[in-house]
Amino acid sequence: MKFINNLYQLYKDQLTGDEEDALIIINGILQNFSDEDIHKLISDMSNREQFEMFSLYLYEKFRIKVAEEGLGQILNQDDQDDSKFLH
Repeated sequence: MKFINNLYQLYKDQLTGDEEDALIIINGILQNFSDEDIHKLISDMSNREQFEMFSLYLYEKFRIKVAEEGLGQILNQDDQDDSKFLH
């Protein structure tokens, strides 16, 4: 995507390789964008890029939901409420 390539060229000498760099830069840029600017970027994407973007969005939302609900966590017996083990 041309926008990302240009953004990378602009910031590449300031990046530390930390994932948070990208988040900070993207959030900072998007705060200055209007809804029209965002819609233009999306409409300029190929169908594949739009699919990938939406897939990542849904994946991230689902991952956050699972983490919030605590699903999939396996607790050790010593992590359990002791009242369950009274004799």
